[in-house]
Amino acid sequence: MSGSVRIGLLGFGTVGSGFYRLVQKERGTIFEATGVELDVQWIAETDLSKHGEGAPRGLFTTDAGAVVDDPDVDVVVELIGGVDTAFALLERALRNGKNIVTANKQLLANRGGPLFDLARETGRQIRYEASVAGAVPIVKVMRESMAGAGLHTVYGIVNGTTNYILTAMQHGEGDYAATLAAAQALGYAEADPSADVSGADAAAKMAILASIAFQSRITMADVAYEGIEDIQPQDVEQAAELGFAIKLVGCARLVDERVNVWVGPALVGRNHSLASISGSDNAVLLEGSEIDRIMLAGPGAGGRQTATAVLADVISIANSKETGFLQQCSCYRSLGLFPNEDMVSAFFIRVRVEDRAGVLAQLSSVFGSHQVSISSMIQKGHGDQAELVLITHPTPERALQLSINELGDLSSVRGRPRTLRVL
Repeated sequence: MSGSVRIGLLGFGTVGSGFYRLVQKERGTIFEATGVELDVQWIAETDLSKHGEGAPRGLFTTDAGAVVDDPDVDVVVELIGGVDTAFALLERALRNGKNIVTANKQLLANRGGPLFDLARETGRQIRYEASVAGAVPIVKVMRESMAGAGLHTVYGIVNGTTNYILTAMQHGEGDYAATLAAAQALGYAEADPSADVSGADAAAKMAILASIAFQSRITMADVAYEGIEDIQPQDVEQAAELGFAIKLVGCARLVDERVNVWVGPALVGRNHSLASISGSDNAVLLEGSEIDRIMLAGPGAGGRQTATAVLADVISIANSKETGFLQQCSCYRSLGLFPNEDMVSAFFIRVRVEDRAGVLAQLSSVFGSHQVSISSMIQKGHGDQAELVLITHPTPERALQLSINELGDLSSVRGRPRTLRVL
């Protein structure tokens, strides 16, 4: 493209208003670098009171359909969130010959496939850098710079809310409820934080990253995930005593030409690259046969930061002469899924038992019957009970779960043991 790129902006919330202000602020720099003038022609927003947030009243409309139908609009920037309405609008935009920029992780992880197929059919682009890790340019790096890297593993800390909460707990600033309230007060967590703390937000992002890394469409339904709601201060304290920090981690792996993706709280060793990612920052660690390890890290949340990723995608479209592999979907393979129960990992186990002779032998017998080997153990007394903290050697998840289920049937065990993966 050259000359002017005319933009239809859907949504004027924190990211949308930040994007508009950034376009106005950097207009001269962008033109000098690209020879292209960016022009926001429409802003579709249901709450018209937002037109006072830095944009002229005349740009606003409540009719998003009119924006995607306008023949003068070149690029539709979707920042309204949700799935069904956003899908319908972007499908319509593609059929109208528009290129698309979106930050909508849930849309891409749940219904991205049909949109990418339509983009290929219509010769249009879908750019989505802002859907994962905020200002960290991981999508562009993976799609372009890492195309020949032989990627086989992607680790991610890709949710700033949960990373802030777990960092605060690690620093002794309170339990889950207290640190969540602090995250909300600082604007790191929404009033309804369920998508973040349940792991759903991170799962959508890992589905996107896995699809890019392994060139095979991974959806939200393919990702096993759990959140941090049940993490207790004693989990954090005992992990630290063993030399670990607890992080909400996403992991995507290529195993025997099949894909496995999970998200959950995991123990990360102090010397691991991800252990130093604190507060609301995000990080993605790539491992490949040709690159060993590469990590990108930085602000993973915030309107200004995310807006920079949206703007970068618009500029990429403006600079593209034609569409192709890097501008559309790169999922040319159809790989199967590797089952979670066959994945091998070390595990952290915290279990409360009666403090009497013979209990350790009972536990050892259960673990031994399923060929689960214990690497280290800490025992602490609590009156007539003891708390055991165990780290296993790498073992199949199926064997670990069979052991935990059997431990729960022992009269000497008090409550269901806590288990966490060890990265």
